[in-house]
Amino acid sequence: MLTCTYIVEKIDGDYAMLKREDETEANTEPKMVARALLPPEITEGTRLLYEYLQYSVMDQR
Repeated sequence: MLTCTYIVEKIDGDYAMLKREDETEANTEPKMVARALLPPEITEGTRLLYEYLQYSVMDQR
């Protein structure tokens, strides 16, 4: 089962751009995810945990 952490880089309408924390490549593109799949309380800078096909808030900045 895939488990990883993301940081919300940008919120753009109904979508959020997520950057995977463990990817060290500077040129990797953020992942676009529909906000309906994310916790409603996210803001830019929020750390998310992805496991069991769900996103949950780890902490907010």
